[in-house]
Amino acid sequence: MKWLVTGGAGFIGSAFIRLALREGWAARVVNLDKLTYAGNLENLAEVQEDARYRFVHGDICDTALVARLLEEERPEAIVHFAAESHVDRSILGPAAFVETNVRGTFSLLEAARAAGVERFVHVSTDEVYGSIEEPHEADETWPLRPSSPYSASKAGSDLLALSYFATFRLPVIVTRASNNYGPYQFPEKLIPLMISNALEDKPLPIYGDGMQVRDWLYVEDHCRAIRAALEKGEPGEIYNIGGSRALPNRRVVEMILDILGKPYSLMQAVKDRPGHDRRYAITTEKLEKISGWRPAVPFEEGLERTIRWYQENAGWVARVKSGEYLRYYEQNYAGR
Repeated sequence: MKWLVTGGAGFIGSAFIRLALREGWAARVVNLDKLTYAGNLENLAEVQEDARYRFVHGDICDTALVARLLEEERPEAIVHFAAESHVDRSILGPAAFVETNVRGTFSLLEAARAAGVERFVHVSTDEVYGSIEEPHEADETWPLRPSSPYSASKAGSDLLALSYFATFRLPVIVTRASNNYGPYQFPEKLIPLMISNALEDKPLPIYGDGMQVRDWLYVEDHCRAIRAALEKGEPGEIYNIGGSRALPNRRVVEMILDILGKPYSLMQAVKDRPGHDRRYAITTEKLEKISGWRPAVPFEEGLERTIRWYQENAGWVARVKSGEYLRYYEQNYAGR
């Protein structure tokens, strides 16, 4: 198949493209990316000369560009990663999240409908379910209770995508994944931020008591699950994707410090962010049943791989932790 991947220069999108070309999942992959702060073509250095790969610099909100690209390439499937994805940034500036996540998804859906695309995978997040009380785990029918502008924009785009199946029979599939981690992740999310700060012996800011629980999913496991949903999922359905390893944030940070041989005194409690969900928990039985997919990388192994990658790629980290990143870090953490 020929695929159009949106947001393919970001963390998860680039991992998906690298894996798809390395393992021959697709005959051709076209990557449409706006190259915002988290989009980085260095993430795709290993495929940039591959004849099966094409990069297009553009915005998913540009309806004319998307329509022209679909006409040129005639992809059988769209895998839609492009999104503003960081909760803290959505609190500081919600407008970009509505623009990209909602209006951008609308633009893609309209273009896909006009072009007769055979498969449309909309990549979303378990954060749309909101905080889940123990011992419950959210399945795909769980009520949506987003707590941040980010998760609300993703819930809105999920519902919009599903409406295009219900109304227009566009073959949409929605996936909702838990917290991803792995190489090439922009160091604003918990794991890469803690690794990069610890490597520099800088304070590690921990929101509140640090006991917020998240399920951790290695990025390549997520990519394989998306492929499973793309190839075996039913249009109009939602599939949760989780790593089956739930841990409090503080324990994750302790594990990072243990691997690096750094003192726990680097952890620094800071004022919690507004609307911070306490616990995320999902069940992935539905996808496992229809595809046989299961997460393959244990958290301890994936964390060690990730830390080693950041240690070996200090230049990449230094380049992305400059300019805009420093301004954001100061804005988000100053005064906490």
